Amino acid sequence: MDYQLTPMGDQAIMIILGDTPDEATLNKVQYLSSYLDNHPFDWIIEYIPAFTSISIMYNPMKIACKALTKKQLPYEYAREQLTPVLSQEISDHAMKRRVIELPVCYGGKYGPDLDFVAAANGLTSDEVIQIHSSGDYIVQMIGFSPGFPYIRGMSEKIAAPRKETPRLKIPAQSVGIGGKQTGIYPIETPGGWQIIGRTPLQLFQPELTPPSLLRAGDKVKFHPISIEEFIKWEKGYHD
Repeated sequence: MDYQLTPMGDQAIMIILGDTPDEATLNKVQYLSSYLDNHPFDWIIEYIPAFTSISIMYNPMKIACKALTKKQLPYEYAREQLTPVLSQEISDHAMKRRVIELPVCYGGKYGPDLDFVAAANGLTSDEVIQIHSSGDYIVQMIGFSPGFPYIRGMSEKIAAPRKETPRLKIPAQSVGIGGKQTGIYPIETPGGWQIIGRTPLQLFQPELTPPSLLRAGDKVKFHPISIEEFIKWEKGYHD
């Protein structure tokens, strides 16, 4: 695969896997993330996948000892160890994606900005719901807050600018639109996205392993539910 390696200070290395967050780059990020999960190097502390790159944080003492035996700098040792992995071709089997269905109650108290998004695009609220819930979505990355998915594939017909003044509190599980992206707030945080609905599913549960319901590469399907159905989902009673 095509890639670039660059040092990040004295305790990390960045692997740049593409110039734009397209399907090919996502495939490479997902492939390498899966590899690191299943074949972890003992000198790695953690890795952080992003839109077009993966940053690897390493234990400076552990990697320095290994590098010293080869008369290398820690970055040189890390680069040498990663190169064989990065030189592999990606198989189709590695790119199988999970499909996660997310019920969403749109509008009302759960989606206070739905009417704004509709007016900004010359649409009715029902049209926004129909367009948003029929999209072909893929989780591009997890970031901003624990479990927050940046989701690619939203129609530009319902794109909307972020708020000039962010809200101080956005309820957990709120579904929002920020520019040409859609995403979901897993925990209560400040935020500037336009909130169009809420899912009753918990996206981040720290007591679980893994704690995040979604991960990069997942396909997401939204489907509208009523407020009555939302309450049943929250109570655990649903079809």
